[in-house]
Amino acid sequence: MAKGREVLEMLIPTGGWVITGDDYSGIQFLEATPITQAQFEAGFAQYDAWKAEQDAKAASDKEALLARLGITADEAKLLLS
Repeated sequence: MAKGREVLEMLIPTGGWVITGDDYSGIQFLEATPITQAQFEAGFAQYDAWKAEQDAKAASDKEALLARLGITADEAKLLLS
């Protein structure tokens, strides 16, 4: 289950907000355009799919970079250690 902070990071990635807890009432919009409680609550249902999409894109980008470099993931780990 997603946390309120994670949902806000998805919905308002530029920041400008502070949250205490996981409830809409705990959000303070400092430098961000406020979202509605309905948008926040809907974000919990959307988060898992969004996160899976982000993780898949990161893995794909990593594989593409390794392919361009002509090295394996294990070889990259050796270079970075």
